[in-house]
Amino acid sequence: MEMMRFPLYFWALCAVLLYNASSICHGHVSLPGEKVAIFVFGDSIFDAGNNNYINTTGQANYFPYGESFFKNPTGRFSDGRIVPDFIAEYVKLPFIPPYLQPGNSDYSIGVNFASAGAGALDETNQGMVIDLGTQLSYFKNVSRHLRKKLGDAEAKALLSRAVFLFSVGSNDYVFPFSINSSVLRSYSREEFVRQVIGNITEMIQDIYKIGGRKFGFLNLLPLACVPFLRVIPGQNGSCLDQISPFVELHNKEIFNLLQKKQSELNGFKYSLLDFNTFLKERMDHPSKYGFKESKIACCGSGPYKGILSCGGKRGITEYELCDNVSEYVFFDSGHLTDKAYQQFAKLVWNGKLSFKGGYNLKSLFELK
Repeated sequence: MEMMRFPLYFWALCAVLLYNASSICHGHVSLPGEKVAIFVFGDSIFDAGNNNYINTTGQANYFPYGESFFKNPTGRFSDGRIVPDFIAEYVKLPFIPPYLQPGNSDYSIGVNFASAGAGALDETNQGMVIDLGTQLSYFKNVSRHLRKKLGDAEAKALLSRAVFLFSVGSNDYVFPFSINSSVLRSYSREEFVRQVIGNITEMIQDIYKIGGRKFGFLNLLPLACVPFLRVIPGQNGSCLDQISPFVELHNKEIFNLLQKKQSELNGFKYSLLDFNTFLKERMDHPSKYGFKESKIACCGSGPYKGILSCGGKRGITEYELCDNVSEYVFFDSGHLTDKAYQQFAKLVWNGKLSFKGGYNLKSLFELK
C-alpha cells in the first residue's frame, strides 16, 4: 500500500489532560475503592505533549497554544484544556502525564501515549509520529512495570478497573486527500476503512489480553468542513465532501466493532462518544451554543485560517490570532477551543452523546 506523509493535521488525537480542580457545575463522581487509572491512545485530539519529545514538526509547544488556561504551552493542540482534562477532573485525578515526559515512572493513575498526527495505520505520517503500534508497545512496557511494582494480582485489578480512551482514525482518511495519494485509486472505500478498523480491532484485543476491560472511543468528527481541509489544493474554500463517505462508514463500523466485542469478550465494556454530532451541531448553529464563529479558526492564516501556521513554527511565520477565543469553535485549523471541548466533555459525561448499547463515561468509570 502506498502511504505518503501529509501535513500533520490532527495533532492532538489522544491526550488525557487531567485537571485537578475543585468542581465543575455537574459534579464529580465518587469512585469506589482505588482511583480509576486512565490510559490514553491516539492522535492530536488527545495528545498531552508526547510530540514535544520526538523529532517532528507536529508540535504545539509554543505560543499561543495553552494561553487561555495554562498561560503557557504544554503540547496540547488547543488554547487550553482538551476533553480528557475535564474527564480527569470529574474523577478527581491529576493531569495524566505524557509517556515520554522525563521522570515519569508512576503509572498508577495511568499515562498518555497519544501522538499528534498518528493514525490507526502505521504508515500514516510514518517517522513523524508515535504510531499506534508503538503506543501499544509502550503500554506493554507500562503493564510490565506495574506487575513488577505492584505484583500480578494488584496490577491485574488496576488494569481491569482502568478506562482506556481512544481518539484515532481521522489522520488515516485525511492524508490521502491532503496529498492526492494514489491510495484512493488502489483501494475501494470499504477496503480502506476495513484496514483502519482492522488495526483498531487488533489494538483492542491486545489490550484486553493484557487486562484492559473498559474502553472509551470518540467517533470521527465531520472532517469535510474543518478549516484545514477547505484550503487543500483544489478546494477553493469549499468543504471536502469526498471524505464524508469514509467518515460515515468508519463511524458505522466502529459502532459495530464495539458491540461485537462486548458480546464476544467476557467483561468487555465500552462507551462510544458522538463527537461527530456534537461538532456538526456547533458548526451549523454556533449561536445556539454560545459561539459567534464556527467556520473560521481563531489562529492560523489564509482562507478560514485553514493554513496550519498557528504560532509561526511550521514553516510559515505569519499568522493571525483572534481577539476573543471564546467566540470560536476552532482554535487552530483543525482543533477545538477549550470552551468547545468543555461542552463536549460535559455532554458525554452525562450520557447525552453516548450510543445505545454502551455506557456513558460516568457509568464506565463506576463499573467494577
